[in-house]
Amino acid sequence: MASTLDVGSHLRAIRQLHGLSQRELAKRAGVTNGMISLIEQNRVSPSVSSLKKVLDGIPMSLAEFFTMDVALPPQVFYSADELTPIGTPPVELFLVAARRPQRAMSVLRERYAPGADTGPEMMSHPGEEGGIVVRGRIEVTIGSTTRVLAAGDAYYFSTAVPHRFRNPGDEDCEIISAGTPPTF
Repeated sequence: MASTLDVGSHLRAIRQLHGLSQRELAKRAGVTNGMISLIEQNRVSPSVSSLKKVLDGIPMSLAEFFTMDVALPPQVFYSADELTPIGTPPVELFLVAARRPQRAMSVLRERYAPGADTGPEMMSHPGEEGGIVVRGRIEVTIGSTTRVLAAGDAYYFSTAVPHRFRNPGDEDCEIISAGTPPTF
C-alpha cells in the first residue's frame, strides 16, 4: 500500500532545511505569505502549477520535492547530559554523538581521577588522536617519550605508536580529545 505524502509538512521541512522563513519563500516565489502558511497547515491543497511556483522560490523541481527524504537532520548540539558515558571511574570518558550514523571521528570529554591511568599496558590502534588539557595535569607516554601536560597544553600523535595516559596530580584532570577513525 502506497503512503500519501503530507505536502504541507513536507514543504515546511524543506523550507526550514533551506533556512527560509515563510515570508522569504513567499517573496522569492512571488506568492503571498498566507498561501505558504495555508499550504503548510494543509488547509489548502495546491495545484501542481501553484506548488511548482512555490518550489521555484527554493529552487527545487517537483520531482525533487516528491522524492526528497526530509528525515530529521543529524543532531549537532549536545548538552552535557547527552554525552554517552563509555568509561568508568577512575577514568571517565564521555562520547559526543555516539548514535550519529557513519561518524568519522570520536570526540571525547575525558576525566582522570588523581592517580588514574589507562592501564599498565600501552595501547595502540590505527589512526590519530589529539587533545587539549582543560584542567589538572596528565602524564602522556607516546612510545619512549613521556611528558606531563598542564591546563592549556595539547598533544597530537599517531595512535599506531604505543601510548598511555596517567594523572600524576592530586586533582581531577579533564581533557577534550578527538580521534580518527572512531575507536568508540
